[in-house]
Amino acid sequence: MSRLIQGKKTDLDGFSVTRILPHVDLRMVGPFVFIDHMGPADFDAGSGIDVRPHPHIGLATITYLMEGSLLHRDSLGNHVEILPGDVNWMTAGKGIVHSERETHEVQSRPHRLDGMQCWVALPRHLAEISPSFEHIKRCNLPQHMKEGVQSRLIAGEAFGMSSPIRTYSPMFYLDVLAREGRTIPRPNPHHECLAYVLQGEVEVEGSPFHARDAVILDAEQDIRCITAARVLLLGGEAWLEKPRMFWNFVSFDKERIEQAKKDWESGRFPSIPGDDAEFTPLPARKPG
Repeated sequence: MSRLIQGKKTDLDGFSVTRILPHVDLRMVGPFVFIDHMGPADFDAGSGIDVRPHPHIGLATITYLMEGSLLHRDSLGNHVEILPGDVNWMTAGKGIVHSERETHEVQSRPHRLDGMQCWVALPRHLAEISPSFEHIKRCNLPQHMKEGVQSRLIAGEAFGMSSPIRTYSPMFYLDVLAREGRTIPRPNPHHECLAYVLQGEVEVEGSPFHARDAVILDAEQDIRCITAARVLLLGGEAWLEKPRMFWNFVSFDKERIEQAKKDWESGRFPSIPGDDAEFTPLPARKPG
């Protein structure tokens, strides 16, 4: 049967984040090891998102916005504004540094941000590949529309569609908009699947779920929309070996995480061209 995963809400300087993964009862869904719902948050003029340069290893990040925009910079020299529906796919591999801020135009006026930040673990044999970056505009993402259900494939493969983004293990990530009374089919029944309700009310086998509910679906469970709804569906093949996580570092080896910590504290990660005047300090806690 379906299982509700209650996200943990945290306020960060007026910015609301709902942490879905990792969860005390669930470490991974397919290759996904981290899922944050950022916002929705409203900012006054002169304030907004200002995430200083910070490092990653052993993962790929997926940034996907419903409202607002973010300015991505990284140590490969990429400098891109992310808009709603676009996909930022950043592969950290052996190590990358990036920042997430906002443009002058955005911060000079009242504005809103609402988006998702996900991390996908890299398989052990690919954990130390060279870092890379892809930015895909929403118009270039596969879409499927049938009987009041509109699906956009963010990454991976589902419903006969394949995303242009290069992924590293079998997975899917969908943004689905459906009308009242319609049914959203569960993708890839051989994969693990998490449904996150962004808007509206849905039900799974008679159990109702609302906005900000995260639901683990069984293989044959579909979603019926009680009202018009927007639902994210994500997952992939189950991983028998689960990696460790500390801060922004993901690895199967404790020693590799310890080395990444030392490298960040010693300034051995690459810097971001045009955004190297500050950094995010390493948090003081031990890996789990």
